[in-house]
Amino acid sequence: MKVAVLGAAGGIGQPLSLLLKNGLPSGSELALYDVNPVVPGVAADLSHIPTGVKVAGFGADQLEDALAGCSVVVIPAGVPRKPGMTRDDLFNTNAGIVRTLVAAGAKACPDACYAIITNPVNSTVPIAAETLKQAGVHDARKVFGVTTLDVIRSKTFVGEMKGVAPEELEVTVVGGHSGDTIIPLLSQLDVELSDEQIEQLTPRIQNAGTEVVEAKAGGGSATLSMAEAGARFTLKLVAALGGEESIQCAYTEVEGQPTPFLALPVRLGRNGVEEVMDPGAFSSYERKIFDDMLPGLQANIDKGLSFARES
Repeated sequence: MKVAVLGAAGGIGQPLSLLLKNGLPSGSELALYDVNPVVPGVAADLSHIPTGVKVAGFGADQLEDALAGCSVVVIPAGVPRKPGMTRDDLFNTNAGIVRTLVAAGAKACPDACYAIITNPVNSTVPIAAETLKQAGVHDARKVFGVTTLDVIRSKTFVGEMKGVAPEELEVTVVGGHSGDTIIPLLSQLDVELSDEQIEQLTPRIQNAGTEVVEAKAGGGSATLSMAEAGARFTLKLVAALGGEESIQCAYTEVEGQPTPFLALPVRLGRNGVEEVMDPGAFSSYERKIFDDMLPGLQANIDKGLSFARES
């Protein structure tokens, strides 16, 4: 199976590529693309790691070569946030990057799955979907916004608060992937949390990206944790395409929901999303913040769709 990382020389792309080199099944191909001229060196560097994954680097004029024959395309390309910026502030630059990359994928690997990391995910996933529709190769089961970072942050913060092993926790996160659109369903946990603790943890999870941006003091955004989250989702997706199903939270195109794109638990299988799962019961607090964020999420979606349709 061939997996491409588009934006492989960046702050997320390099550690993500390392994790995939070590985690993909033996015999896989890992194609690294970036406009940054160091990408052949990144590929050479990773190729010295003794695993059965073949790595190749592709420069700025080799995008379709990188994508040819891919089953999974992971897109972390784009500019990162700086202090004072929201994910939505990245739109003008990153929207065009995602559209260009997905348009190339529509030609070179029309049946591929797309795992979108580039922010603002609430808008870039609709851009990717609309771009594929315009090319006549859209399959709603195969376009994902990677929200795994919200899940692993939830696990970490709950584990710290309650003194339990975070990896043993199962947390469902719904909504979107920015600020108050991120809704962790902490009331569903086996670990007992008071209302006060839930109302303390929820905004921390929602604003955890800003926590990292400010801590890096202008030096970047969440790159290492995002690379880990991206690798976790990608490896689960690759396994599912090979027949090993699992349930993961992701931001996908949905039907019968308040918005046409929404983060929900999905069952991954050979065709991508085999089933959108019921997220379970909401507490009254979770229901309120979910309902309150819907107009903002819809505005993010509309912005992405308008961009793709007008371009």
